[in-house]
Amino acid sequence: MEGKTVLILGGGVGGLVTSNTLRKILGKEHRIVLIEQDMEHHFAPSFLWLMTGLRKSEKISRNLNRLNRKGIEIVNGKITRIDPEKKVVDVNGQQLSGDFIVVSLGAHLIPNSVPGLESVGYNFYSLEGAENLRDALKDFQGGDLVVLITSIPYKCPAAPYEAAMLLEYDCRKRKIRDNINISLYAAEPGPMGVAGKELSAGLRKIIEDKGIRYYPEHQLISVDQKEKTLHFSNGAKAHFDFLAYVPTHEAPKIVKEAALTGESGWISVNRNTLETKFPDVYAIGDITGIPLALGKPLPKAGVFAHYQAEIVAHNIAVDITGKGRKKQFNGHGECFIELGDGKAGFARGNFYAEPLPDIKMYKPGRHWHAGKVLFEKDWLRRWF
Repeated sequence: MEGKTVLILGGGVGGLVTSNTLRKILGKEHRIVLIEQDMEHHFAPSFLWLMTGLRKSEKISRNLNRLNRKGIEIVNGKITRIDPEKKVVDVNGQQLSGDFIVVSLGAHLIPNSVPGLESVGYNFYSLEGAENLRDALKDFQGGDLVVLITSIPYKCPAAPYEAAMLLEYDCRKRKIRDNINISLYAAEPGPMGVAGKELSAGLRKIIEDKGIRYYPEHQLISVDQKEKTLHFSNGAKAHFDFLAYVPTHEAPKIVKEAALTGESGWISVNRNTLETKFPDVYAIGDITGIPLALGKPLPKAGVFAHYQAEIVAHNIAVDITGKGRKKQFNGHGECFIELGDGKAGFARGNFYAEPLPDIKMYKPGRHWHAGKVLFEKDWLRRWF
């Protein structure tokens, strides 16, 4: 059999699962090439624990060169151009060509989308931002603590709500809770709205029962750095002494230039096969825009990147070997929701269900928190 080459763009969740899965299925005559600029893979779900001092960065990071021993080729460099028609990628001034391309570049974060924001707040969606937040938190003894969702969509819909509850828990542990007002301002109607009104209302109640003030539908338009004040499009203002925020997300420039993005600003794909409009070019994870029946997009979350990667890897292998039957991504997913106090919730269901996603939230408890700890360990062991 003539050897084929699969180019996988991005070493996040989707890229790791795709490359590992293909390498297990395909013989050594076929090349699996993973292209990534940052050789350190960071387990992003643990950033919430990192920012509150419950993890160290070295415990949640792995070097991608570990994958070489599995027979996965690692190309360390910045992708400057994608030609999806010819299936050619420019990296480090060189051209790499493949028979298949899987785009798993994730969402590009813009910490300073509103001028001044980056200089006054902590972006806990990055490793560096989470570490800076942790260090600054040690000296914070009182005042207005604000968690801010700057815009939608953003990845991991539960994360900012988990952040607010973990910060509240940290304040109680340090016995300074009475000195601190905690507020959460969101550019959306409610927590995890795509999961349904019941789950959204239930999570909001948990948040507010902890004394966290919640302000939905607040779109940030400007920041007064001197006065430490956020200004919103509805005319509201919010003072902060400590600011933790979710930055604006957008598709990377190179996928826009490659004519891969659709009207949503994200890559349009077949929602079951993750195929783009270009033959043998797939896109998975946060970089995609998949509309649901209720009019909202499929959430950007690692669990979907993972399951989509498994489907795409399997189907590419079927195309290459001619063996087996193709599979489809069915829209199922789940996530842990950290609540503080060593407890967590857990939600799972079918996001492709119509007319509305069918999601169930299980009773929170310590066992779900333990489950997330085990998941973290298993993830880093399994894929590296």
